[in-house]
Amino acid sequence: MSHDVELDPHADPHGDLHGHGDVSVDELRLADELPGSGTTATPDIAEYAMRLGDDALILSQQLGWWVAKGPELEEDLALSNIALDLLGHARALLHFAGTASGRSEDDLAFWRDEHEFRNCWLVEQRNGHYGDTIARQFLFSAYQAELYRELQQSTDPTLRAIAGKAEREVRYHLDHSAQWILRFAGGTDESRRRIIISLRDVWPYVDELFVDDELTERLTGAVPRPSSLRAGFDRTVSTVLSEAALEIPQAQPAWAQGRSGIHSTLMGHLLTELQWLPRRHPGASW
Repeated sequence: MSHDVELDPHADPHGDLHGHGDVSVDELRLADELPGSGTTATPDIAEYAMRLGDDALILSQQLGWWVAKGPELEEDLALSNIALDLLGHARALLHFAGTASGRSEDDLAFWRDEHEFRNCWLVEQRNGHYGDTIARQFLFSAYQAELYRELQQSTDPTLRAIAGKAEREVRYHLDHSAQWILRFAGGTDESRRRIIISLRDVWPYVDELFVDDELTERLTGAVPRPSSLRAGFDRTVSTVLSEAALEIPQAQPAWAQGRSGIHSTLMGHLLTELQWLPRRHPGASW
């Protein structure tokens, strides 16, 4: 995708720091490419879609940090593709959520404050070293795989369409991270020690993914109860960790309240990076 950028030819390039000239980017209408586009969400469905969209958006932002920093070229490409998949999920879900209030996916991504985001705490956790990123991705992908499989039975046609496309991509994310879990566990003593610590460190943020609340109860039939996804998640995780000769981590659950807009101390830093450009240059479009 190419953008035409127009600059004021009379602007002084050495002038005031704030004298950027007239910068504009041609707007590209891509709404028709989004799964299930053209429908309007109810307020409850919009709130639910925003939860899933925020999960995908924040994790995509996190994975983008690894571009040109991966342990090998193939991993640069793999994580870049996973990040782009997640960004696509975020666009579709936030676009749908925004139909209830007349806001675009860009409005929701760039112009909400921290307390308005509904993502889980797991995706906020630090990238750390590569094992930390893989442990976080493995657990989140195992959850998403169950979620999108069940959402394909939703009574809401747009959620069904988004889930149908996303599940195929998430299955790859899960396989990729599971292979790395096995690789770390079966490598050197040091790589095994580190992946055990990585899994233990993110495990406290798992329980939040499976908490039922008033919203999911009101949406019975349209969305699966989060608690109903736990058994499939546990089977997936147990299978991979058993093959790696690793034990399920034992850790006290964190007091995670991301679905209510209460976030870890890491979230503010993530949003500063994510939202800096559009807030620094309001009115630009892409």
